[in-house]
Amino acid sequence: MIVRFKSNARGFTLIEMVVVISLILILLSISLPMYSRYIQRSKEAKLHSNLTTLNKVIEAYSLDKKKAPQTLDDLIQAGYLKSIPEDITGRTDTWVTEPEDPQKAYDSNQPGIGSVHSGSNETSTEGTAYSSW
Repeated sequence: MIVRFKSNARGFTLIEMVVVISLILILLSISLPMYSRYIQRSKEAKLHSNLTTLNKVIEAYSLDKKKAPQTLDDLIQAGYLKSIPEDITGRTDTWVTEPEDPQKAYDSNQPGIGSVHSGSNETSTEGTAYSSW
């Protein structure tokens, strides 16, 4: 007499589940640091773009008006910008303005903003401070 066991077992064994979960964890441990670096580099690219834009707009304002802007809000009021772009900190009030060179100033009695740089004390992925950009 042959005895047959009816097998209704469906699904995965515990070992198969452990192997699959282990593979998923290995893939996550590889991809998360890469994703974090990608996010940081995109923030740095945005900072570089915002710095370039602000400094070009300050220069254009100075050439057009024959005087440097006194505040960054002057750029908005004159129609050169719609809003102040964000610093790497994600805020618009952390920009540090540098005064224009008094010897090259259009109006030596009212020196204005010559350039801007980031107000962040953090270090970039290249090892330089954001405030030195």
